[in-house]
Amino acid sequence: MKTSCVVYMNIEKEMIIALLEKTQNGPVSHEIINKHANVPHQVAEKLLQALQKADLINLKNGNVETGTLQRLKLAIRALTLGADIERVSSHLWWQEFETMTAYALEQNRYEVTQNLRFKCKGRRWEIDVVGCKKSLILCVDCKHWHHALSLSALERIAVEQVERTKALADSAPNPAFKSINGYFEGAKIVPIVLSLMDCRFKFYENVPIVPILQIQDFLNQLPEYIERIAHFTVSGYHFQNRFSGKS
Repeated sequence: MKTSCVVYMNIEKEMIIALLEKTQNGPVSHEIINKHANVPHQVAEKLLQALQKADLINLKNGNVETGTLQRLKLAIRALTLGADIERVSSHLWWQEFETMTAYALEQNRYEVTQNLRFKCKGRRWEIDVVGCKKSLILCVDCKHWHHALSLSALERIAVEQVERTKALADSAPNPAFKSINGYFEGAKIVPIVLSLMDCRFKFYENVPIVPILQIQDFLNQLPEYIERIAHFTVSGYHFQNRFSGKS
């Protein structure tokens, strides 16, 4: 029984990876998915029906369709089944992370700007997604990494996002920020790193590391924890060192 379960999980994993690869550019036929995954027809059809029931794909007129959220959920499912993260993430577009982030923020009534480019102190900067709502400005770095991260790699990513966020605070108000200038006064400007999969580190130096499928929970809890996480203001700087207790 255990062996057959492992075999089925491997078949499902290969089917999901085939779906991620072949639906990148739009709907494809069942036959293409079956052939690419090298799965027997009857087993493939059963799996496709199960994936549709779980709202991970849409089946229409013999074709398979996937939306952005469905593709991200399929990727997470493949990882839980033991798929290699590099293999899975190679079939996802960078834009899918940013689109999902922007959508989640908009659903929570944030005004969203994607790929915000600006200059500060003679240097060019870019932030993947900026969300503004009342006294909050969220600066999100959407990380499409291909392997589990070491602490040193995570440190570099978190530090770089802190630098981008501080540059945004230091350069405000800025004529380039037409959609967000009105939010700066008194706002807390928060650096966030968004990941494809769960990371063993939830924070680095109080910078949140948020798995993309947990972004809604993070947004729900953010007002309660805002004073405990790293943030900047236009008129000042607040960044607690979680490990040393310094501020």
